[in-house]
Amino acid sequence: MGDCDVIGRRAGRVLLVDADNRVLLLRGFNPAAPAELFWFTIGGGIDPGESAAEAAARELLEEAGLAVDPADLGEPVWHRIAEFSFDGRRYRQEEDYFLLRTEAFEVSLAGLDAVEQEIVVGYRWWGAADLEAGEAFFPAELPRLLRELTS
Repeated sequence: MGDCDVIGRRAGRVLLVDADNRVLLLRGFNPAAPAELFWFTIGGGIDPGESAAEAAARELLEEAGLAVDPADLGEPVWHRIAEFSFDGRRYRQEEDYFLLRTEAFEVSLAGLDAVEQEIVVGYRWWGAADLEAGEAFFPAELPRLLRELTS
């Protein structure tokens, strides 16, 4: 597979952190490997005309049911380039991560799109030590980031 087969995209993601310094993650799978479940942050691709913060805020509403003003996300706290395959396609995704502190609220997966409804099977709040206990999650740097951003 050559470089021309890699789909480039940009994404806005949210590290949604509660009063106990736990981050909200979704659990799901790649349709190409449904038996391999993993945890991942709220967020997704940036639509044409959207900023990273606008995309992150939209995804937060769709994936967790929490409405926020994109301005409340502030500046990104982390940036990475992730290369991965999803449903048989290769992606190279530039991701901007935003930190948002939240009070307890009722998480809702009702806004998931059709693909997400198929592949998202749950959610959970995770502390850094919980993440290090061994379940698969992305990004791998999450425990370090969580500690740095909440200390």
